[in-house]
Amino acid sequence: MKDIVFCSNNCFVLYSAAVQAKNSENKESVPSLPQSPMKERPPKAFHQYNNNISALDVHCLPQLQEKVSPPSSPPIMFPPAFEAAKVEAKPDELKVTVKLKPRLKAIHSSLDDCRPPSKKWKGMKWKKWSIQIVIPKGSFKPPCEEEIDEFLKKLGTTLKPDPVPKDYRKCCFCHEEGDGLTDGPARLLNLDLDLWVHLNCALWSTEVYETQAGALINVELALRRGLQMKCMFCHKMGATSGCHRLRCTNIYHFTCAIKAQCMFFKDKTMLCPMHKPKGTHEQELSYFAVFRRVYVQRDEVRQIASIVQRGERDHTFRVGSLIFHAVGQLLPQQMQAFHSSKALFPVGYEASRLYWSMRYANRRCRYLCSIEEKDGLPLFVIKVVEQGHEDTVLTDTTPK
Repeated sequence: MKDIVFCSNNCFVLYSAAVQAKNSENKESVPSLPQSPMKERPPKAFHQYNNNISALDVHCLPQLQEKVSPPSSPPIMFPPAFEAAKVEAKPDELKVTVKLKPRLKAIHSSLDDCRPPSKKWKGMKWKKWSIQIVIPKGSFKPPCEEEIDEFLKKLGTTLKPDPVPKDYRKCCFCHEEGDGLTDGPARLLNLDLDLWVHLNCALWSTEVYETQAGALINVELALRRGLQMKCMFCHKMGATSGCHRLRCTNIYHFTCAIKAQCMFFKDKTMLCPMHKPKGTHEQELSYFAVFRRVYVQRDEVRQIASIVQRGERDHTFRVGSLIFHAVGQLLPQQMQAFHSSKALFPVGYEASRLYWSMRYANRRCRYLCSIEEKDGLPLFVIKVVEQGHEDTVLTDTTPK
């Protein structure tokens, strides 16, 4: 009988007639079972392959070349745990024992399965921080400013500046000395020779109005009227801010109106506590700081003339950063050489100006300017007064 060859996944199996005969002998040696009344099933049909596989020559099939893999690195051999434990540690080496605890397996109950999984942020840990405050028994008295100053003087850590002289300038309206708060009466403005008014005291007077350039008009008119009006809060003269309710005669100083809780509006009107609306108002003004350029409109020529007419007085006249100390004088024989087509040069003239320093870029110093006589001609002298340096005197025959 011919041999039959089956090919499956590159594996070749030869079945011969001898193998089939051996299988039949084994079947006959098995004792037969009693026949059951059931009908005998027909034997299974043997599949016959008609692919003529027997005609193929096995030795003629192409053989695939195996791919040569790169040489693998030698495996790292780890000693068993029990052998590593037996190794005796040397006296110079550090012996470390690590015990690993088995991880407990969480038992998911039916309730846990119903809950949504909670978010777990990697690298985040919560720590509890407890604060313990100990309050000593007895009363603690904080140190006063004098004790702090003495302590700092002993340490020598600070340099205390020279005490600033007290500002004796007084407002003609509210009679308070010195500059006021920014969100209150504000800074003092010069009205006339040795006459000063607070910015908001003049601005909130009924007659005064402000131009686009920042000039306050009718301040002198408001001052004359205030000399005859009494404040409803402090009962002193000089009140110029009245209530804008019709036929209301209540009038206050600006500072007294704030203390009396009057209501100010953005259109420069005011209502006294008796006539102001209840609650808040859209047009109510609660902040009085003025950072724009504001000045009192005045006749500077008339003021200089009044200084000359009054003679030597202790008052000073200031225009910007220039302060006049003495106007000086000219005798008839000096008129020819002590004047020009644009200016006069009186002998004894003295003024000081605050200007940038010649030594430091971010500091200011005082320049004392004066006019003297030398050989029948004017001599212009500038004395530079700067803290920490000796006074420097510069002279020339021309003011330039």
